Amino acid sequence: MASFLINHRKRELDIKPDWTLSYILRDHFQLTGAKTPCDRGECGHCTVLIDGKPELSCLTLAAEVEGKEIITIEGLSDGGKLHPIQEAFVKKAGIGCGYCTSAAILVTEALLQTNPNPSEQECREALAGVLCRCTGYVKIIDSMLDAAEEIKENVL
Repeated sequence: MASFLINHRKRELDIKPDWTLSYILRDHFQLTGAKTPCDRGECGHCTVLIDGKPELSCLTLAAEVEGKEIITIEGLSDGGKLHPIQEAFVKKAGIGCGYCTSAAILVTEALLQTNPNPSEQECREALAGVLCRCTGYVKIIDSMLDAAEEIKENVL
């Protein structure tokens, strides 16, 4: 029996050695915000935060993250209230078709935890592993920068 802290909640599951994190999140815990279009680590849409760092859940074995903290897009909001990053993505239209949105938002969360005042270039670098086919990244970057401003204003 493996134990995980998923979205601030302790979860247990009898896992098989070849099960990926994306598989258990989606198929066993019904957390479908992390998409799995390629299942090969090429698109980044399966990104989740593992101990605060963006990781590809489709390439991560579930056994490797036993006892670690895993945050999915579902765990970022607070009781149904959108997180400021999610609000910024809606406000600045950084959601595009929505397929890469959860990964982009989680990457933003990780970036802002370590760098609360990122430059446009630092945002681009943080998004390097997340493929977006519809926005050209402009609206995503605008959303990231707006989120940083909103969070700074609310902290002060």
